[in-house]
Amino acid sequence: MSALMKLKTLQSHLESLSGFTDPKVQYEQYETPAHLAATALYTIQTQFDSIENSIVLDAGCGPGIWGIGAALLGASFVTAVDIDENALDVFRENVDEMEITNIDAIQCDFLDSRVGQWEGYYDTVLMNPPFGTKNNSGIDMQFLRMGTYLSCDSVYSLHKSSTRKHIEKKVKDWGMKGSVIAEMKFNISQTYRFHKQHSCNIAVDVWRVYHHY
Repeated sequence: MSALMKLKTLQSHLESLSGFTDPKVQYEQYETPAHLAATALYTIQTQFDSIENSIVLDAGCGPGIWGIGAALLGASFVTAVDIDENALDVFRENVDEMEITNIDAIQCDFLDSRVGQWEGYYDTVLMNPPFGTKNNSGIDMQFLRMGTYLSCDSVYSLHKSSTRKHIEKKVKDWGMKGSVIAEMKFNISQTYRFHKQHSCNIAVDVWRVYHHY
C-alpha cells in the first residue's frame, strides 16, 4: 500500500478492525479510536516520512490499529508485540482480514530486559502505552524509554497532555530531542465495570522523541 492513500481511506480501513474481545484492566487496555490513529499515522508519514519503507515496531499493539495502519501506509515490515495472547489473537485475525503479509506478532512483555536485544533495530517505534494509573504508575515512561533504545530514529508515542512537562524533562535527561506533533482528544468508552460515564474525552499528545546525532 502507498503512503499516498487518502486519510479518509486509511480511517475507514482502521474502523473495520475488530477491537479487544476481553479487555484487561491490569494492562489498561483501551481501544485507540480509528480517527485518532489514522490522523496520527498520516501526520507521522507526511511530516516526517517515518513509515513508508521503514522497519516499524508497534509496542503494546493490542488489536493492532497502529501496526496495521503503518503497513497500509507502506512500511517495509512491522513487528507487533503485546503481553496479552487474547489481544494478539484479535490482532492476527485483523491482519488476516486485511490480507497483510509483512507483519509479525510476538507475545512478550515489552519491558522485559530481553527485548533490549533489538536495540537500534527499528527505524520507527509506535506506541499507545498504558497511561499509568495508580497500579501502573510510571509505566508510560518505561515504555517510552524502552522505545528509545529500540529505535535508531524516532519514537511516536501517545501520552496524556497533563504529563507534558514531565515528559519534556525526561526526554532532556535522556539526552534526546522531543516535541508534541499533535494534540488530540482520546475518547474512552465505558470499557470496565468501574466506569461511571458512558464515555469520556482525555486530552492527549502525540510525541515524537528522536536521537540527534
